[in-house]
Amino acid sequence: MSKTILLNKNWIFSKEGHDEPVTLPHTWNAIDGQDGGNDYYRGTCCYTTVLPDIVLPENGRAVLQFDAVAMTAEVYLNEQKLAEHKGGYSAFCVDITDALRNGSNLLRVNVDNSDNDTVYPQKADFTFYGGIYRDVTLHVVPAAHFALAENGAVPVRVTPIVTDLDARRCEVTVEAAVVGAESVTFTLDGQQTSVAVKDGIARAVFTLEHARLWDGLDDPYLYTVTARLDNGETETARFGCRKFEIDPQKGFILNGRPYPLRGVSRHQDRKGAGVAITKEMMEEDMALILEMGANTIRLAHYQHAQAFYDLCDEKGIVIWAEIPYITMHMHNGRANTLTQMEELIVQNYNHPCIAVWGLSNEITAASAVNEELLENHRALNELAHRLDPTRPTTMANVFMLEITSPILEIPDVNSYNLYFGWYLGELDQNDDFFDTYHAKYPDRCIGFSEYGADANPAYQSAHPEKGDYTETYQCVYHEHMAKMIADRPWLWATHVWNMFDFAADGRDEGGKNGENQKGLVTFDRKIKKDAFYLYKAYWSKQPFVHTCGSRYVDRT
Repeated sequence: MSKTILLNKNWIFSKEGHDEPVTLPHTWNAIDGQDGGNDYYRGTCCYTTVLPDIVLPENGRAVLQFDAVAMTAEVYLNEQKLAEHKGGYSAFCVDITDALRNGSNLLRVNVDNSDNDTVYPQKADFTFYGGIYRDVTLHVVPAAHFALAENGAVPVRVTPIVTDLDARRCEVTVEAAVVGAESVTFTLDGQQTSVAVKDGIARAVFTLEHARLWDGLDDPYLYTVTARLDNGETETARFGCRKFEIDPQKGFILNGRPYPLRGVSRHQDRKGAGVAITKEMMEEDMALILEMGANTIRLAHYQHAQAFYDLCDEKGIVIWAEIPYITMHMHNGRANTLTQMEELIVQNYNHPCIAVWGLSNEITAASAVNEELLENHRALNELAHRLDPTRPTTMANVFMLEITSPILEIPDVNSYNLYFGWYLGELDQNDDFFDTYHAKYPDRCIGFSEYGADANPAYQSAHPEKGDYTETYQCVYHEHMAKMIADRPWLWATHVWNMFDFAADGRDEGGKNGENQKGLVTFDRKIKKDAFYLYKAYWSKQPFVHTCGSRYVDRT
């Protein structure tokens, strides 16, 4: 039988000739990536550990799984280089079987987050932490086993299609990728079937009559399918039966009814921990988002932890998932955009929470809309549809991008990041922008992917104004935006930037160094800013009273 061993303990971390024992998850930028100055360490560090004794079954394999290493990883076993992975947010697997030797086996991972022109992201308003900041596991499997693909693809892939909403009929296609097996037995909701393996894939189709739908916050019901090999090896996959539609006039539609997506964006890092966060921290983030009544999260600007996608599945939160193709197109980075998109999709395909795949974010902020940029987006769009024909693609476009730009014609649906009333212009320009777009392109779906204003809770004002960093002005700003959004149900999704303050080491403003303070909650998750309660009043069904300005103690 297969065996999975967590390898998070007993690592030695080496940086610039200094060694220290560490436990994973770990980042070397937890402090210097958050203190301002734009001088956090970006370079190559080394992690080493001695693997536990490995007893392989006959013709079995040993495979390492890294859930995320930022940004580039080189994996060595007994000083033999086995793999290189480029991209700091997705999982990857390394088969180490042929490099194992009797006795001790030394694993070394060289990790590099230095500036380069091939691996995204390189230019953006957040800290690019380095480190092995998610779990590392060792899988020891028998000769016949479920595939552990290099690109981290789920071994059991589930495609549920609701074919009749009234009857709640759902056709479920299940595919298992296997090695060394001749057949697979699938079990789902009391139904069982055994199918032969062809070219490494076993495929079965189930029909669920009167299926219980995954219905957002109201009823996020999850089914589990089990795949079993003749030798007893089993693998399970969770999924949900739901139907997503996006309409230019009606907005987002869940299971046949209008379901406006109203929520927030989330960066994964936290004060003092960086990206090396625990599941308990993720659960706290989710609890705060649910308390506010949001029903959607844009998981910016990269692939997040599987544990967080699982929480979104379980709680009924609809997700925008994207890759870190951001701000500046790099001529030598095209291949990396495609690799990161492939990994995002094949690793997260089963999550019912995910509604759209994001191609890029504000990519025209520092890049011209030329044929190279358009071709890169067309290639990403085609890849996303080939890997997953069931979900649409989208983009988050920077506010300077003309609405007539040809890049807007590539994804299935679009969204804009607008900051009128904060960085420039006046609040009502947000209203005018969307009304103009909607009138000019009534057959296009448009959303609001970013909007926000920085606020330091220590700053208060009797006369709030744009750019003053007061909690008071943040309230004025969001009071306008919340009403503007509520009056436009055709906005298919809206996402506050951001749910939480986050690290941007190049920033020095609003009384804090190294932080973007547009969060509705502080970086340490300890203070819910007044604007948090505005959205709770709009979105939550929970009755409550909150007095704004409670931190405004010393008044004239």
